[in-house]
Amino acid sequence: MSALLPEDKPRPVAPVRPTRDDCCHGGCDPCVFDLYEDELERYEQALRAWESRRKPSTSEEVT
Repeated sequence: MSALLPEDKPRPVAPVRPTRDDCCHGGCDPCVFDLYEDELERYEQALRAWESRRKPSTSEEVT
């Protein structure tokens, strides 16, 4: 089995937003919504990095 190259890695998967019922409304720190926001931020960073690896560099572009 061959290792995946960075440009071959699959697109990151967005986290699932918790429902109102997932929160106990007890003032937890961190709350499930705080954890979701942290995970969403990491996902967005990973997605930007993934997208930048997919774009051809200027030396690869054909004019």
